[in-house]
Amino acid sequence: MRVLETPDGRYIVVHGRLWRRHRPDLEPLRRDRLIRELMDARRSVRAAKRSGEAEALRAARDAVDAAKHGLGERGPVWWSDGAPDLNRRMIANTPYAEWYAGLPEAAKADPDRRKAVS
Repeated sequence: MRVLETPDGRYIVVHGRLWRRHRPDLEPLRRDRLIRELMDARRSVRAAKRSGEAEALRAARDAVDAAKHGLGERGPVWWSDGAPDLNRRMIANTPYAEWYAGLPEAAKADPDRRKAVS
């Protein structure tokens, strides 16, 4: 499944919202390790929610946060041109609005629906 990226590669678009993508300059092995850690941490969040263990939930959420910081999805922006962080903003309210409006509807469909639309 291919996600829609902004032309500058800084964000992915999900449900019309921008989400900061991982640093493109990450060494592939480090990126893969951090992604595995993120997925493990997300599974731990789910398990902790089911068990009702508050300490386990806090630890799991901290692990998610650490992995996302390592990937560059949270924390200081990874680009150096001074552009603001537009993470979590609706794309219609950002400088990417015109670009997005010009895309065909099939390209705007959420990743899980793109197959059905095309």
